[in-house]
Amino acid sequence: MLQESKVYYMNTSQQSCYKNVLIPKWHDIWTQIQIRVNSSKLVRVTQVENEEKLKELEQFSIWNFFSSFLKEKLNDTYVNVGLYSTKTCLKVEIIEEDTKYSVTVTRRFDPKLFLIFLLGLILFFCGDLLSRSQIFYYSTGMSVGIVASLLIIIFMLSKFMPKKSPIYIILVGGWSFSLYLIQLVFKNLQEIWRCYWQYLLSYVLAVGFMSFAVCYKYGPLENERSINLLTWTLQLMGLCFMYSSIQIPHIALAIIITALCTKSLEYPIHWLYITYRKMCNATEKAVPPRLLTEEEYRIQGEVETRKALEKLREYCNSPDCSAWKTVSRIQSPKRFADFVEGSFHLTPNEVSVHEQEYGLESIIAQDELYEETSSEEEDLDSRYPPITQQNSFLT
Repeated sequence: MLQESKVYYMNTSQQSCYKNVLIPKWHDIWTQIQIRVNSSKLVRVTQVENEEKLKELEQFSIWNFFSSFLKEKLNDTYVNVGLYSTKTCLKVEIIEEDTKYSVTVTRRFDPKLFLIFLLGLILFFCGDLLSRSQIFYYSTGMSVGIVASLLIIIFMLSKFMPKKSPIYIILVGGWSFSLYLIQLVFKNLQEIWRCYWQYLLSYVLAVGFMSFAVCYKYGPLENERSINLLTWTLQLMGLCFMYSSIQIPHIALAIIITALCTKSLEYPIHWLYITYRKMCNATEKAVPPRLLTEEEYRIQGEVETRKALEKLREYCNSPDCSAWKTVSRIQSPKRFADFVEGSFHLTPNEVSVHEQEYGLESIIAQDELYEETSSEEEDLDSRYPPITQQNSFLT
């Protein structure tokens, strides 16, 4: 019987069992129980449910004989144990003599489960955005091409095969072999990268470029129904990821139901929020707009006038403007042509007149006029007293 956090060293073929006595709690949703078999040489590990199944393995049968050849021989094997599994047994068979191995049972937080759950959340809540994103389209196409290139080749070959041909049996076998090969590559990816990183990098670059070329040829989805189908597919995949990443089934179902309700209530909540904002804006007192100062008014006028003149030049230089019709309607065609070429829109005489009326000279003249008027009024007041004073003398 195996115990958690205890290492067992062995050098012969053994049968072991692990009994799970702890009841899963809510905080164990991403907890993983694993039995690791680490050996110096290749060993064959067989997982069964209880001791009775182990006894059946000892008995000779044709199925056990053929299945022993199909099982992988590895020197580092992980056996996953469910949180609700009461007992798990395994049989370790030594292929070569002088093989030493260790067996360890660990219970720990698995970050892979959390990342899968996070990926499911993103796919479910952002599926409509991802289905319309070009970055997601090209990155997904390249990833599928790199991972499942052999499956794609077999699928393309099946298109050229005649119907009712015995070659389909080979194709079905090719599909199964491709899936097995993909699983085997992912299981030994670290070792492959360490020994054959040049070939792996060349494969990724070549297949990734071809996948990008195919995706670029057909382009992203534009049909609204196709986009909806992709959105629903991504959301369904997200729900599956969320359910498979949580180790406690009833908590997984509760989270999925909450996600569905949240997604369904997204539009009513958004509508209520908009209505609430409109009601708040209606009840608030209107704030009077701030008036511009004289300096701000002058600067804004100059900026907007400059922008309007540039737009007018662009329109006059564009093909939409009829030059002959415009020239026939204006008094000074030469001045208009100079303006279109970039000259100033006012003559020096017009600038001087404007400065006298609205510029610094006009302000000085107004101040002088105001001072003269004030002095004249004071002289009149001194010569002729006000009417109120005259009335007081009369009374």
